[in-house]
Amino acid sequence: MNFTSFDTWWWPYLFILIAGAVATDIWRFLGVLVGGKMREDSQALVLVRCVATALVAGVIAQLILYPTGELANSPMWLRAGSAVLGFVAFLLAGQRILVGVLTGEAMLLAGLLLL
Repeated sequence: MNFTSFDTWWWPYLFILIAGAVATDIWRFLGVLVGGKMREDSQALVLVRCVATALVAGVIAQLILYPTGELANSPMWLRAGSAVLGFVAFLLAGQRILVGVLTGEAMLLAGLLLL
């Protein structure tokens, strides 16, 4: 078997796996090394949590306001309503993330099936 040829079907998948792991795992390892030595209430970790929360909020807002693919075929009121109901379920369940996500997803799927 000749491994120098990049014509094999599995080469792009291996490249994506390796490139993705290298690009993300370095930051994860550095985060563990640096974060393990910091106090939980330090300003740097508060900043990191704020940035992470803002990124998640931005992705959710983009999915609701500017969806792509099959989600773009759903009405805006259904996407927004599903997010609101998921958030309410999250709060009522004692801030359990899984409950909020599953509730919002179930509402969206039910709405799509009924439409």
